[in-house]
Amino acid sequence: QVQLVESGGGLVQAGGSLRLSCAASGSIFSINAMGWYRQAPGKQRELVAVINSGGRTNYADSVKGRFTIFRDNAKNTVSLQMNSLKPEDTAVYYCNLDLIWSANRRMDAWGKGILVTVSS
Repeated sequence: QVQLVESGGGLVQAGGSLRLSCAASGSIFSINAMGWYRQAPGKQRELVAVINSGGRTNYADSVKGRFTIFRDNAKNTVSLQMNSLKPEDTAVYYCNLDLIWSANRRMDAWGKGILVTVSS
């Protein structure tokens, strides 16, 4: 009933930019927080950025000043603008939504992940 589809990943050189987008579809009543996580090979998943329903944002220290998260409430999308990319940003990025679906139940919805590779 709820599906998240990520797009915008790929290969980029260090210093370049990418924009990730995540579109939510299904029986969604409302969306509270929307965020992006990432998991690099051999490492644990970490929160990259989150934005709540009021537009307040939080970022991992490692991406502050380089990444910007924003949302389009009308389209149920969240995007992550990634600038000044570094090789250590290489990871699979996962979209995550804290939402209320049609049965008035709160849940975390996850995308399948999208690969971002930053070359030296």
